[in-house]
Amino acid sequence: MASIIECVPNFSEGRRKRVIDNIVHSIRSVPGTKVLDVEMDADHNRSVVTFTGNKESVQESSFRAARAASEHIDLTKHKGEHPRMGALDVLPFVPISGATIADCVEVANIVGARIGKDLQIPVYMYEAAAKRPERTNLENVRRGQFEGLKEAILTDDSRYPDYGPRKVHPTAGATAVGARMPLIAFNVNLKTEDIEVAKAIAKKIRASSGGIPHVKALGFMLKEKKMVQVSMNLTDYTVTPISKVFMEVKKEAEAHGVEVEESEIIGLIPLDAVCDLAARFLKMGNFASNQVLERRIWG
Repeated sequence: MASIIECVPNFSEGRRKRVIDNIVHSIRSVPGTKVLDVEMDADHNRSVVTFTGNKESVQESSFRAARAASEHIDLTKHKGEHPRMGALDVLPFVPISGATIADCVEVANIVGARIGKDLQIPVYMYEAAAKRPERTNLENVRRGQFEGLKEAILTDDSRYPDYGPRKVHPTAGATAVGARMPLIAFNVNLKTEDIEVAKAIAKKIRASSGGIPHVKALGFMLKEKKMVQVSMNLTDYTVTPISKVFMEVKKEAEAHGVEVEESEIIGLIPLDAVCDLAARFLKMGNFASNQVLERRIWG
């Protein structure tokens, strides 16, 4: 079986389509790479691109994306709701088929070292590729964001990068490169402009505050939509399904006298997670993803 690795880079640009088009073009320029999805968010001022390939093609595509981002994105002029420390902020590799998490760690280190050496951008390895226990958690790596890291990288030995120079790139900042299993980026938007409501709900449900296991959550203001958002990453949907998270956010919102306006998936979602969502809401206890017609035909 040919190996397939997914790469899901997050770029600190969500308003200038021309910039993201240039980055996506650099990814597509590598034979064997397939771009699956491009999501732009103006409020977060952030874009998420999803592409796949074998070990060699994702290595080259991800490096070209890093180079393009460094050429077109200037963090000294960047403002947005989402935390960030780099033009290419996060670069995770995910095993899909015929590949293991160890393969993804290997790819992450090859690409991270190249970004550090050739682009002179400091690189921090995170999740399964972390070289220090505290860097397993992305929040620790990105603490202080671009502005705070400028000083910390020079004076704090705990912020020494794994690859590249011990100084942030003047416009491209620093990049977190890692390996992880599939996650689901899931947002719930609320019918209120009170950001404190979103922040309170995010704090209540995230795992690090004693909330729901495998949930990372932050509260954001969506100025264009005139509402607030509980933005989440579900790091193990087999343990904590989307349905459970949605109902918990809805319950907490109602406790604040607020209604849910809508929810959204950023990027792509595994079929098993969609099937689980349908089964739980429809109370189909014995439903399995192999009952999906297309899976029987093509799988």
